Amino acid sequence: MNPRLLATAALGLTCALAGAPAAAAPACERPFSLALHDHGLLFSSQTGEGIDQDIADELARRSGCRIHVTVMPRARIWQLIESGALDFSLSGIGNEARERFAAFAWYFSNRYYLLVRRDTGVQKLADFDANAALKLGVIRSFRYGASANRFVDRLDAQGRVSQSSALAPLFQALLDNRVQAMIIEPFDTPTLESPRIREQTQILAFDDPPVPHGLIMSRKALSPDQQQAWRALVDTMRADGTVTRIFEKYFKRELARTMTEF
Repeated sequence: MNPRLLATAALGLTCALAGAPAAAAPACERPFSLALHDHGLLFSSQTGEGIDQDIADELARRSGCRIHVTVMPRARIWQLIESGALDFSLSGIGNEARERFAAFAWYFSNRYYLLVRRDTGVQKLADFDANAALKLGVIRSFRYGASANRFVDRLDAQGRVSQSSALAPLFQALLDNRVQAMIIEPFDTPTLESPRIREQTQILAFDDPPVPHGLIMSRKALSPDQQQAWRALVDTMRADGTVTRIFEKYFKRELARTMTEF
């Protein structure tokens, strides 16, 4: 292309971008509510720290809005999001039922695995499926990747699923042999590194691609315009590397980037 024409085209593109309307910032007309759940590296109620606490702090800082943060069981969070009594939560995954009452702004993705007791003799997922004496432990209201969900639903239909309100009692049920397996993700790393867990368990992978997780927004509490404003804020945090830097506080750099750059 003629250099003069190229320069003219570049100038025109620059002007067009400069004149494009920026995404509206979230309106801070009222305080907002956001709930965290106690789950490994996502959030620890013992320390008050975790990835989702850092994300919540950054959302408040960038938006300038007052965000009241509480901690509650995951099942209760979904109920309040659906009713409109809670504005936000974090690290949520969508499905057809949830998307009727919740909107999402994705900021990471991860895979799920089956943590199974070694004394079961299970070597592959089908072995666990085939042994009617084995029970699976799950956190109430949690969902996973497609094949993991089918696995859970199949066992649940057989009466082989035990539900827990949180991660810690689920790990204890596994150690006590009240359940013989549970579904885990990278945020469970601190517990997985404990000697008792390492000695007594092994990890099997589900054949699922990484599942997107994000900011959960109540459709009843937030208008479509408000949802878009918060989604744009999350997208900016991803684009400028803030989300990746937060994950790098808790994971090795390569894994943090794999989870956040998708």
